[in-house]
Amino acid sequence: LHSGEKSKKKKSKSKEDEENGDVDFMIKPQSFTPAIDTSKWPILLKNYEKLNVRTGHYTPLPAGCSPLKRPLAEYIKYGILNLDKPANPSSHEVVAWIKRILRVEKTGHSGTLDPKVTGNLIVCIDRATRLVKSQQGAGKEYVCVARLHSKVAEVSKVGRALETLTGAVFQRPPLISAVKRQLRVRTIYESKLLEYDADRHLVVFWISCEAGTYVRTLCVHLGLLLGVGGHMQELRRVRSGILGEKDNMVTMHDVMDGQWVYDNYRDESYLRRVIMPLEVLLTSYKRLVVKDSAVNAICYGAKLMIPGLLRYENDIDVGEEVVLMTTKGEAIALGIAEMTTAVMATCDHGTVAKIKRVVMDRDTYPRKWGLGPKASMKKKLIAEGKLTKHGKPNESTPAEWLRNVVLPAGGDSVVASLAAAGGTNGGGANAEGANAEGANPEGANAEGANAEEEDGAEEKKKKKKKRKAEEGGGSPVALKKSKVEKEEKEEKKKKSKKKEVEAEAEESEKKNKESSSIEKKKKEKKEKKKKKSKEEE
Repeated sequence: LHSGEKSKKKKSKSKEDEENGDVDFMIKPQSFTPAIDTSKWPILLKNYEKLNVRTGHYTPLPAGCSPLKRPLAEYIKYGILNLDKPANPSSHEVVAWIKRILRVEKTGHSGTLDPKVTGNLIVCIDRATRLVKSQQGAGKEYVCVARLHSKVAEVSKVGRALETLTGAVFQRPPLISAVKRQLRVRTIYESKLLEYDADRHLVVFWISCEAGTYVRTLCVHLGLLLGVGGHMQELRRVRSGILGEKDNMVTMHDVMDGQWVYDNYRDESYLRRVIMPLEVLLTSYKRLVVKDSAVNAICYGAKLMIPGLLRYENDIDVGEEVVLMTTKGEAIALGIAEMTTAVMATCDHGTVAKIKRVVMDRDTYPRKWGLGPKASMKKKLIAEGKLTKHGKPNESTPAEWLRNVVLPAGGDSVVASLAAAGGTNGGGANAEGANAEGANPEGANAEGANAEEEDGAEEKKKKKKKRKAEEGGGSPVALKKSKVEKEEKEEKKKKSKKKEVEAEAEESEKKNKESSSIEKKKKEKKEKKKKKSKEEE
């Protein structure tokens, strides 16, 4: 029986081996969508699952909310308008009207348009005005109608002339411009000839250019290149930065109607369609997702450090402008990256980004800094008077704290001396304790000897520092201090010399005055005597 069972097992094993022998042991590539598809999420949260994960661990806080679900007052406060500017009023007038219609404190725009020019004007409301500078520097696109002063034989000449006007171009602002007429260089990225009317000598062209380009001047240059002269007839801006004509562009009537509908019917929907969240302007930046506990610290100007980072985008370079955002999709600030993507993935400490412009209001999220062991110890020492109110060491600061404090190179000499004295004082205290407990006096002597050796070592170090400073080697801070001290001494000497010279001059003037007054008195006496003698005669 046993032999029969064994033979069956062997046969089954051999069959399995044969089957497995035909199979290639390889994990084949799979294509599957993740559990959450974020391709249709709004604004900054779009394609959130494609961001690199630093950590998934954080504590969500019941503060802030999604940009599209903010209460209306806050929604307007953090809002922008992609406005179709009407012809005739200036950009400043239009922005002032919107401020009055929406009853807000502040409004700004993405770059002025001449009164007769129409088209795209990004209007920022209240907190969004902090993004105005970045929008003013963004590229612009225009469609222009230029009138040539006489007929051009071939249409191809006009196209070639437009092509020559791409790249860096010298421009002087037009005569009617309100700025100083200085020669400046502006870059024209691309241009296309859309239409040419030979009968009416009209040229219609599209242009993509740097901020601050004068299209009026460009039309004059086009006329000069063609040898017939020309000027600008009509102009419309079709794109400003990231927003174009087709990106929810609204008119002044829409803004007025939206506000009227809300005032009369308490219907927010029209106003919410007209105004967009400021995050719309930041979708072109690379994203860094921040923990909720780090948000308020950034609002107060702190740098973003590695422990506060949740997710980050690919291909971030050092010095690149990035947007810091919350897990709910709110923009916190614009920052400048201080790490590449690779370093963020591997490093466990350091600064990820420094802050360029904070967008979010302070205290939108609760304060969560100063709760760690080091910070709470510092607070305790300040309360006990062992540190100054600014957290700096004083005479009663414990030696352990001073050992942990990192002193700046060539920093405060008082703090350095306190830190050095901390070690020796600690040794003395230990010696006293040992004597009180009845320990070996030899141990106490040894500790005293150690303290003396440390003092000698400190003196040697000081001498070395002096030599280095004299030779020009020491720390740059110390060298700067010595230079400043020398300059101050020289200034004091000059001042004292000036004072001495002035004092001498004053004394000499006084003496001259006194001598002149004495001579006058003598003369007067002589004249009186002469008069008396004459009268007597």
